[in-house]
Amino acid sequence: MLTSIRNFRNTSQKKQRKAIMSKKSKNDTAPVQEFEYKAEMKQLLDLIVHSLYTHPEIFLRELISNGSDALSKVRFNALTDQDILDKESELAIRLSIDSKELTFAIEDSGVGMTEEELIANLGTVAKSGTLGFMQSLKEQQKELDGNLIGQFGVGFYSVFMVTEEVTVETRSARPDSQAYRWRSSGQGTYTIEKIERAQRGTKISFKLKEDYKEFAEEYRVEQIVKKYSNFVDFPIYLADKQLNSITALWQRSKNELKDEEVNEFYKFIANDYKDPLDYLPISVEGMVSFKSLLFLPSEAPPELLYRQGELENRGPQLYVKKVLIQNECRDLLPEYLRFISGVVDTEDLSLNVSREVVQSSPVMAKIRQILTSKILGWFETLAQEQPEKFRTFYKAFGPIIKIGLNTDFTNREKLIELLRFESTKTADDSYVTLKEYTERMGSEQKEIYYLSGASRSQLLAHPNLEYFQEKGIEVLLLTDPVDVFVIPSIHEYDKKPLKSLEKADIDFSKEKKDDKEPLADNLLAPVLQLFRDTLGESVEDVIESHRLVSSPVTLVSGKDGLDSQMEKMMKMMQGGINMPAGKRILEVNTAHPIIRNISGMIIANAGNPLIKTAIRQLYEGALLVEGSLDSTTDFLSRMNELIEAATLSR
Repeated sequence: MLTSIRNFRNTSQKKQRKAIMSKKSKNDTAPVQEFEYKAEMKQLLDLIVHSLYTHPEIFLRELISNGSDALSKVRFNALTDQDILDKESELAIRLSIDSKELTFAIEDSGVGMTEEELIANLGTVAKSGTLGFMQSLKEQQKELDGNLIGQFGVGFYSVFMVTEEVTVETRSARPDSQAYRWRSSGQGTYTIEKIERAQRGTKISFKLKEDYKEFAEEYRVEQIVKKYSNFVDFPIYLADKQLNSITALWQRSKNELKDEEVNEFYKFIANDYKDPLDYLPISVEGMVSFKSLLFLPSEAPPELLYRQGELENRGPQLYVKKVLIQNECRDLLPEYLRFISGVVDTEDLSLNVSREVVQSSPVMAKIRQILTSKILGWFETLAQEQPEKFRTFYKAFGPIIKIGLNTDFTNREKLIELLRFESTKTADDSYVTLKEYTERMGSEQKEIYYLSGASRSQLLAHPNLEYFQEKGIEVLLLTDPVDVFVIPSIHEYDKKPLKSLEKADIDFSKEKKDDKEPLADNLLAPVLQLFRDTLGESVEDVIESHRLVSSPVTLVSGKDGLDSQMEKMMKMMQGGINMPAGKRILEVNTAHPIIRNISGMIIANAGNPLIKTAIRQLYEGALLVEGSLDSTTDFLSRMNELIEAATLSR
């Protein structure tokens, strides 16, 4: 059972005998030999109990893992060795507990141990040892910490967290083997004696400390087994009840998987009551080897989208040899794929001594790289072969995927190809890709246009869209709050720049489809100047518009300015503190009747107070359209003033 914790196989396995005691064992048939640990076992155990393990329940995972290793080895040996002891014996792990006596036992029918193996595996845990290790830490001036410890296995010794003394009874699978009993309180010595034991394998037994009596309760033991060891290759019994399911679906090939069992497995590991949207089995062999089964949830919980601080522990489960090491391993995937659940199982990872934390290593980085590439390929396959399923996925998780554009530069091009947008030429809730957009651009169009806003209906009514609608030019409609941060960072696609319609530097044709003529130059200048004088510091400038068709005015940003949606998002992120509104450029449609009427009023009487009232109302109306009007009180008061003037009897 304990062959997996050999850590110094190349070191001498000479017995560290302190003395061969003359006393007899309890059955008075064999002498009890006492051995001394080479290094300070007490000091090491104190480290194990108080520093290495976060949760005492880990002891059961470690003992089951050792038992599984022993069973795997005997199963392999049985393929070539016909004389193996108890060849027909069931390969299993059996647990025995007594809640009244607080006794606990775990027994396997694995390869067992000889006397030499007992000494090598259980007697030299500190051989290289505590002294050498602590001296090394001292020389490096590092604090004693579980995460810094080397990779010598002490899994078996985790049992001393919950007990004062441990007894190990074992017999090797060799047909002529002798059985032995190993006993220790972990205080510097251990004893070994010959015993009578007919069956091969290993039994570990002990009495639980009062503080850990919970581990003598059936429900608690079953809970721990299902949490950490549910997919161990061999059955784990408590009395006659099998606690684990054994079936590690991720070890099967894709054509062996059935949707029904995969769906149930997903619900088990993801704690979800719905079936997954899709799943991806992965098997990789090479520089690193691992198997994985990953899932797309059918929908995203609201908090997953933006409350990232509460989601630090999301990620697939990490297994090593089918034993759970980390329930939610965030290091396996980048942040923007944190909605993926599933299992990753490898034998290549180096763990810290407690096996609770994965040590930083090139192996983990390589696994992460491969998984990310496979997942993005999976999404692209869904888009091509199952567009409706991809549409459901993108609607739920598109906002998170977009975050990767500014964080994962290795896969940036793949992510750009996955982007989907609504546009002026798509139906509600339908999408277009950048590739599709560019393929249907007119030959005269040199830029990709987009407009950001709160909703599709708001954007379709925006004045800045009028020219493009009239000319039949497609515009991407960005309603996802994440868009204002990630889309401008793309800069260009297929050598075509992405340009916000709120930018003042778009090159418009002055050709009009209607018969409305703009103001003549001699009339235009006074109008624009009065707009500038009236609005003053509220705007950066007032210019003639070539984009407006049916609206009198609109607000745009300068070449280097923030568009309105970006400004609002920045203000929200900063809580509105110390975030003054940026100055915008007011564009005036000089062919619009309102502007022409204002021109006439200026000619008649430039001092007419209604002119400035109308100008201020037009400006704040433009703010209202884009959702940037902070207060409506003055706006409504001014509107009433204008209505009163318009309804004044002549």
